[in-house]
Amino acid sequence: MDRHVDYLKLLHRAYEAFNARDIDSVLALMHPDVAWPNGWEGGYVQGHDAVRDYWTRQWQQLDPRVTPVSFHLRPGGEIEVDVHQFVKDREGNVVADSHVKHIYTLENGKIRTMVIE
Repeated sequence: MDRHVDYLKLLHRAYEAFNARDIDSVLALMHPDVAWPNGWEGGYVQGHDAVRDYWTRQWQQLDPRVTPVSFHLRPGGEIEVDVHQFVKDREGNVVADSHVKHIYTLENGKIRTMVIE
């Protein structure tokens, strides 16, 4: 199977698992030393334990849903995903309803980095 198709399937599974709050399934798709953006508080978190901690804290305050709209392979090999981001607070108020770009670098079939543009 085409490597690009495999990566698209991997990223679709990651978004589905994130929206289902299935941390273990998303982490299984990530490199052990993944660099992940902390879009809520700023900066980056590094590694599975830090990603788990970040998402656990975030989901206590916010209810984010991220839906991939389109995928583009960049010349450098990164995968650019146009994402509809819909975030509510715990009271149900809409905090964000926008489109952002997630830029992924993959290594050995795993998510190595993600950048929010």
